[in-house]
Amino acid sequence: MSINRDAMEGGGRSEMEYTDIEASADSIDASVMFHLLMDLLGFLLFMHQQIPSILQDLSLEFDAMNTEYKELEVVIAQTEMKASQRRVQMGRKREVKYVIKRLEKLMKTVANTQTALQLAFTEIPHVESVILVLGASPVRPRHVYELCFSHGKDGSEACDFTKTRVAEVISRKVIRTLISKGAGSESYAGPSKLFLLVKAPSSFNMPLHFLPKRDFRQNKKIVPMRLRIKCRNQDRTIHSLNGDAQPANASNTLDSTSDDYIWFQCRHVIKGLVSKSSPEE
Repeated sequence: MSINRDAMEGGGRSEMEYTDIEASADSIDASVMFHLLMDLLGFLLFMHQQIPSILQDLSLEFDAMNTEYKELEVVIAQTEMKASQRRVQMGRKREVKYVIKRLEKLMKTVANTQTALQLAFTEIPHVESVILVLGASPVRPRHVYELCFSHGKDGSEACDFTKTRVAEVISRKVIRTLISKGAGSESYAGPSKLFLLVKAPSSFNMPLHFLPKRDFRQNKKIVPMRLRIKCRNQDRTIHSLNGDAQPANASNTLDSTSDDYIWFQCRHVIKGLVSKSSPEE
């Protein structure tokens, strides 16, 4: 991994710094981008104390609680038992229902985000810019994470979004890099929100999942963590996430320096869970 510096923008802005991460593959397809984004999303929520455990564990817990709740309903409705036993079963049912209610909105939003990303990457398999923002709003962030993708050779096979070894390796590299750069080292009381933005052609039309943000500009007071995911043995300069026009020599990649490319914000905003020790915003 190496550090690259992009050109100054507009004279009054400091140099933008990217960390290069090389993928052990000749191309980065939609499936790799999808799994990387979902892994990164879960990592950021956990590291910034927005969820009590990793997202995979919360998902398993949510599924287990739903299964147990249905089983308890059947047992209580169809089983003869003493009054004391019924009280115990009813008490457990209330506990399970509380856990389900607490996790339900988070799990639904995560599932909707998964669907949105799969649809977006299917329609635009060569997305080059993605932003994850943690804070009150995209223009009032606490933390900003930017990803650039250099896609390499164009794959002809349809994407089924199966997680591959390449996706696992890249995710681990990205997460290790972010930890080394201090991601999650700063925390604060109260839940926050996680916003996702994708740069796409202005013709991109998916109103149920993404809203066009043509005039979106990042808050200059916050310095983003910027990563550039590159294919094996590939040497190309990527269009910067803030609009810097830079050359790209890959013939299969859409020209994201064009004015026809704008930011689209995902409608599904993930809000952190309220902990017992911190008041809700």
